[in-house]
Amino acid sequence: MSEQHSHTGPTGARIFVMGEPVDDYPEFAPEAARGKTLRITVVGEDVLHHPCSEITEFGTAELDTLLDDMFHTMYVAEGVGLAANQVDVGIRLFVYDCTDEDGNRHVGHILNPVLDELPAADRHLDEAGEGCLSVPGPHKDLARPDHAIARGVDKHGNPVVIEGTGYFARCLQHETDHLNGYLYIDRLSKRDRKDALKKMEAMKADVFARRDEKAAQLAG
Repeated sequence: MSEQHSHTGPTGARIFVMGEPVDDYPEFAPEAARGKTLRITVVGEDVLHHPCSEITEFGTAELDTLLDDMFHTMYVAEGVGLAANQVDVGIRLFVYDCTDEDGNRHVGHILNPVLDELPAADRHLDEAGEGCLSVPGPHKDLARPDHAIARGVDKHGNPVVIEGTGYFARCLQHETDHLNGYLYIDRLSKRDRKDALKKMEAMKADVFARRDEKAAQLAG
């Protein structure tokens, strides 16, 4: 998911890594320093439009490398979340570095995530701007529940539960959608979807140039 909010919250905001509070954390997740920039897939590419495969092998060097590369690529693209199929790997995994409605920062990864079905009484829709690194450029208003709970495992296969409110809830839903083969524009009206794709064509060259510049900065 593309960034609209800074991941640095107000004074007093907390930091959660893999759902657990920590006292301090660097500007970028440490994985990013070990990673390299991968090409981000764009709407229309096959890998984005089919459900991803469950991950069955954990604790592998390949998985570690992919996570490093995904964190690095997410920061290069100035995103707050990135799914594996957005770097052309069709497995159920995403990374995130995103703030919630209270300004708390959440950083981590989750494999094989499944979102809880919220009771009707707890489903409060929030309509806000949303963008996607695989639809480079435009943002569109989209209503989503303002609370989300994702259950899955970490890279070692240990159970994790990640809970989010506000913008972070939107991020958890957006990235899980990716792993199910959907982009946020698939939830828009036909008119808004067409408009988003038209704006993407006009904006994507500038977006790609900014990513190249950011990649050079992080490499330096």
